Amino acid sequence: MIESPSHSFHIPVLGLSYSIDTPVKVARFGISSVVSIIDDELIEEMRAHHCKTNNLVYTAISDKDPDYRANRITAYLNNMQIIVNEQIEVMKRMDFDEASDLYKYFELLPKTAALKLLFEEILKTTDEEKRTALQLHLKQAITAGSIDVNIMAKVDNARYNKKGERLPDEDSDALSSLRGFAQSNLSSSVIISAGYNPKLFSYLEHFADFFPDENGTLRKRIILKVSDYRSAIVQGKILAKKGLWVSEFRIESGLNCGGHAFATDGLLMGPILEEFSLHRKTLYDELFSICYEALNTKNKASFITPPTQKIVAQGGIGTAEEHEFIISYYQLDGAGWGSPFLLVPEATNVDDPTLKLLANAKKEDYYLSNASPLGVPFNNIRNTSSDIQRQERIAKGRPGSPCYKKYLMSNTEFTEKVICTSSRLYQDLKIKQLKSQNLPEEELNRQMADLEAKDCLCEGLTVSARIKNKLHLPHKLTAVTICPGPNLAYFSGVYSLKEMVNHIYGRINLNNALERPHMFVNELQLYIDYLKKQISESSLMVSDKQRKYFEKFKGNLQTGIEYYKSLLPSFSNFKLNTAQLSKLELQLSTILNLVPQPIHI
Repeated sequence: MIESPSHSFHIPVLGLSYSIDTPVKVARFGISSVVSIIDDELIEEMRAHHCKTNNLVYTAISDKDPDYRANRITAYLNNMQIIVNEQIEVMKRMDFDEASDLYKYFELLPKTAALKLLFEEILKTTDEEKRTALQLHLKQAITAGSIDVNIMAKVDNARYNKKGERLPDEDSDALSSLRGFAQSNLSSSVIISAGYNPKLFSYLEHFADFFPDENGTLRKRIILKVSDYRSAIVQGKILAKKGLWVSEFRIESGLNCGGHAFATDGLLMGPILEEFSLHRKTLYDELFSICYEALNTKNKASFITPPTQKIVAQGGIGTAEEHEFIISYYQLDGAGWGSPFLLVPEATNVDDPTLKLLANAKKEDYYLSNASPLGVPFNNIRNTSSDIQRQERIAKGRPGSPCYKKYLMSNTEFTEKVICTSSRLYQDLKIKQLKSQNLPEEELNRQMADLEAKDCLCEGLTVSARIKNKLHLPHKLTAVTICPGPNLAYFSGVYSLKEMVNHIYGRINLNNALERPHMFVNELQLYIDYLKKQISESSLMVSDKQRKYFEKFKGNLQTGIEYYKSLLPSFSNFKLNTAQLSKLELQLSTILNLVPQPIHI
């Protein structure tokens, strides 16, 4: 299955489970989407569910079976491909009836797509013979969207057998997930997010599908999710030296996104996209030269024709104008729309109470939290059932969560083996330590609040899919965690797939009545607020190093403002005006006044 060129958007990964079966729902319409392949237990249950729904033979893979994690992932991905392929074949046998999926496939396409133009010609023609010929051509041209997978590089704990003995590195979370994808029948992409994992990058070399075959074709492709140009070229070179080609760089806003927020040092989306646009050819040429040489050194087959390398952006896009602008101005190959699809039941797995919460949420309900056990800021929404459960546990004097899945374990402060900072075990130990340190009351309360904000994402991010699909709820845990980006504040409602796609392409407008600044302005405000919070949470006296960091951060934001000012004369419909930028520039100008004078340490 190859990525469809028909649509200019894709649906990124949405938590552990919100897009876990999105390809089964949207791939037949030529829409590409991304599945998380970390939680093999959920994956196995979803495979059973879809096999039953689609009359496929299901043979359970037990956690006692050899290499069960990878095999579960492989089996699920293969089943999804079978289901999507069958959906496509069924569509090709349909008539062009307005209620059919066949009609919907072409109806959803953007107006610039070649197949959309032919489809509109069919609707206008009165020549029966011509109509029949065009219909046959269109049916043959149908291409499914890509079933891509996501591996978060930071989620890569070691695994242990029943005797407590550590298993080899290739059985770790990320590596076994990669093996599951590599052994599947898919011809699609793995998106590696959340930074550089040396073992994961090296493990890619073990699988022939990531190298060109005898025809110079990549059966499986590598996509790197990056925050800036520097990380793209650094990680791209590491892979190129192994003979591995990066087929796409997926640039994501540091703060204006869903899930974990990997903030830059104040580098903004606009200037980052500009740098990619200016140096795209240099990036390609340098990586291709290194990769080509590495393939020859390894005596591997090489590319017969130069491979493609896409540049795509995502995070905070909310209008058709923004979508069209960033693609055309920065010459991108597409854009990702994530959080808005949480409001589309046809595409994602959101249980009814949580869907209602999202549909009626106010702007102030979306916030950047400390919920992640990884210590990375985490986009959140207030009043989820998980948040309520967390507060009830604190009120009962039992903060923290039982830790069953163990994907986000990272701390060895009190134990030899890593444990999770949201676990009841860790929180009990940490609270005792904090209370024994005779900290000032204000500092103690701050650290306690930060600690108790940690939530069990492993369970919370999978419950919604279980509820919606009527799956087993392990340990009777029903509390839902969801991680929408702040951009969702400008959408209020529940939408059909057709409505959301029409919004993306400007055929309708789904934005609510809330005044919506341009995505670049929204991101800039998020970064200014983030910097203010960083400063306010610093100690009463900061070091020279901290102050220099704050100054660098502020300088990057100021550079971003100057860049946006330079765009104003050229784009009358940019929805970015001098007044907005001046207001934010004023906020920024006084921000370092909040920083205490440095203490030399």
